[in-house]
Amino acid sequence: MKPQGDATVFVSGRFETATSAQVSVLDAAVQHGVGLFETMLGGNHAERGPWVAHLHEHVERLAASAQALGLHASLREGALAEAALETVRRTGLALARVRVTITGGPINALAAARGSGPPARPDPTVIIAAQPATAYPRGMMDAGVRIAVADARANPFNPTEGHKTINYWWRLRELAAASAKDCGEALVLSVTNHVCGGCVSNVLVARGGAVVTPVARGEEVAGALPSPVRPGVVRAWARQRLRDGGVEVTEKVLTIADVLDADEVMLTNSSWGVLGVSAVEGRSIGPGAPGPLCRGLMEAWSSLVESCGSEP
Repeated sequence: MKPQGDATVFVSGRFETATSAQVSVLDAAVQHGVGLFETMLGGNHAERGPWVAHLHEHVERLAASAQALGLHASLREGALAEAALETVRRTGLALARVRVTITGGPINALAAARGSGPPARPDPTVIIAAQPATAYPRGMMDAGVRIAVADARANPFNPTEGHKTINYWWRLRELAAASAKDCGEALVLSVTNHVCGGCVSNVLVARGGAVVTPVARGEEVAGALPSPVRPGVVRAWARQRLRDGGVEVTEKVLTIADVLDADEVMLTNSSWGVLGVSAVEGRSIGPGAPGPLCRGLMEAWSSLVESCGSEP
């Protein structure tokens, strides 16, 4: 078995270590930042074997984005899911961070195919990396995090917005700026000044016992602007958990006022699950700590992870 701290990497059919894995310098991801990715939580159970939480939902979202953006017409979802599980198994880790990346493949293949008729589309490069999961401080989860408001804006007319592309530079810059303010996340607004979510998370806002979340890609009503919000997998899980518990959950266009006036603000992603917001730009949210709805979701997420990535 590999050392616990060593990452296992799958690159287009081959298993490698993080140091031996290679991608061509002519790959479309390297040359032009063309690619999509999914980040998931997984691990190995002594009796049940490898698992990845919401694996099929993540793979389905990846395949849908690949088709919508013209990256690849039909990914082999079943084979991709199997490769992710095998990558996790080879790590031997009890808890792992799993990232699946699909790039545009070697751009020289496009050049070579040019001639008569339309150019052939090269096979995408498939990269799966599994390494120890991020450990979040217990105090951060219990107390919640302060968040800043990002300077950058999401553009609903950018066709790649609402998809998890590898173009994350601007998001990482905003995260670094938020960290300099002692904040754990940055809230992104659209160019129309409507709330999208965090740089690396979706947002749910609670007030008066009901929950609202920004309209995501694919949820728009007829005639509305396209949404630059990614339809998060954990966001979908959280909405369903809340509804199953009798909480009214709706999707609507939100303003910063909706966030600042909330009783609770929650951030969701596949790494931390559910995280409460204590303050936005120094203004306390509710009691300044995770509220009852947030804590209920946090407990449900912990139970899901303990049950090896499926509902207990």
